[in-house]
Amino acid sequence: MLTEYLRAALHRATYEILSDDGSFYGEIPGFNGVYANASTLEACREELEEVLEEWILFRISRNLPLPGQSD
Repeated sequence: MLTEYLRAALHRATYEILSDDGSFYGEIPGFNGVYANASTLEACREELEEVLEEWILFRISRNLPLPGQSD
């Protein structure tokens, strides 16, 4: 279940190349504070996945709702 949630969230991710240094920036709409920046797209995706996992675990530990979760 958690893996499916992670995959679904990561499929919503958007990426762009920053003009100032050519690095990649990624974020997931609806997941405030979940973003990554790296020199390659693959590194950015990996970092974004790590940030998302930590963000989810933090919210679960504080009993906070997750995006898309019905109460």
